[in-house]
Amino acid sequence: MWLLDRLLRRLIRHGSLQITNADLRVYTYGQPSDNPIKLTFTDKRTANHIARYPALGAGEAYMRGWMVVECPHDIRDLVLMFSAEARAAKTHMQAPGKLRNLFDKIGWWADQFNYRKRASSNVRHHYDLNRQFYELFLDEDRQYTMAYFADDKATLERAQLEKKALIAAKLHLPSDGDAQGMRLLDIGCGWGGLALYLNRHYGCEVLGISLAPDQVKFAQERAEAAGVADKVRFQLVDYRDLKDQFDRITSVGMIEHVGARHFGEYFGHTFDRLKDDGIMLTHTIGRTGGPGFTDAWTRNYIFPGGYIPAMSELVKAIERSGWQLADVEILRYHYGHTLAEWYRRTTLHAKEITALYDEQLLRMWQFYLAGAEQAFRNDEMVNFHLQSVKRQDVLPMTRDYIATEMQRLIGEEAPPQWHLAPRVA
Repeated sequence: MWLLDRLLRRLIRHGSLQITNADLRVYTYGQPSDNPIKLTFTDKRTANHIARYPALGAGEAYMRGWMVVECPHDIRDLVLMFSAEARAAKTHMQAPGKLRNLFDKIGWWADQFNYRKRASSNVRHHYDLNRQFYELFLDEDRQYTMAYFADDKATLERAQLEKKALIAAKLHLPSDGDAQGMRLLDIGCGWGGLALYLNRHYGCEVLGISLAPDQVKFAQERAEAAGVADKVRFQLVDYRDLKDQFDRITSVGMIEHVGARHFGEYFGHTFDRLKDDGIMLTHTIGRTGGPGFTDAWTRNYIFPGGYIPAMSELVKAIERSGWQLADVEILRYHYGHTLAEWYRRTTLHAKEITALYDEQLLRMWQFYLAGAEQAFRNDEMVNFHLQSVKRQDVLPMTRDYIATEMQRLIGEEAPPQWHLAPRVA
């Protein structure tokens, strides 16, 4: 406990933390409080495991049940407190020593070789959890990317609808029926919600592609149930194997899985797949700072092969591929709200998730969602919208068309009861 005690006394200044070690000794940190966050270490290895490698060890200790957060608090409270303390101190809980950080970066660098077989394996690691699991915490359309909270009191369902409307508006599709002959490509199509949305509002043909078999199967079932399987198709295929050209391309939450070494390949191939008068919209998590690397917890347990890009990395790859950037938008805090709601729903359905899998997976997922939320609230994570074209004249002179079309789309199908849902503070 000596090393962890030393680390915590340096870090915890504003919050209040109490730890009961496995030997029943009690340690307190930060400011006196009637309601401190209380932790119990149930295994004698816990303190050393966390102290030697905080970025990985804390998550593993919680996941394994070695570290228990006592009621009325939970792991989200703990993670948000630590991230706020780190932000106030302008530091981070990093592994002690340059050697450990070097090993981290070497491991991350090797993890970025996302050749076809490995890319498929990485995607299946995360997305091949069964359907019922995702239904328990996502919105009714199964949108598994940032929602757009124009109204911070909106429900998750409303915010996800507005996200789809925002993306659709930036594609600048004809709203007078002329889009019916157009073909769209949705790279990383998830469970098909965006593809079906675009077809429903514009009548265009959409090809959604993914490397997750169950996602593709479920999306196909949705298209068949909606009677549009002839217009909205889904395929299990790597984007690098496509040969056709399209009028529009969407890439929502996909580039995070591409890997830092493959940005040039990605934008080069999508450039070839888009017609000369086309538009591509890339929606991705991004870093507000410079290039970084994926932490060991995320790399080992959540998104193997994944990487969150800096703007400089994307712009360099876009420019070298021949694209012109037509519009860039930085979306702040929206994903923090989204993750908070996913965490609330996950915790609400803890018994069902434990029955589907086990308590270890439940705790792993809670730690993942809480850790991701803190990255958007207290760290350097945001979302980027990059609108890229081959010709400048395919878009209006001003951005007014985005808000106009977005409001038209929302007005067509937004039920009023989607407002004022309970929210996580």
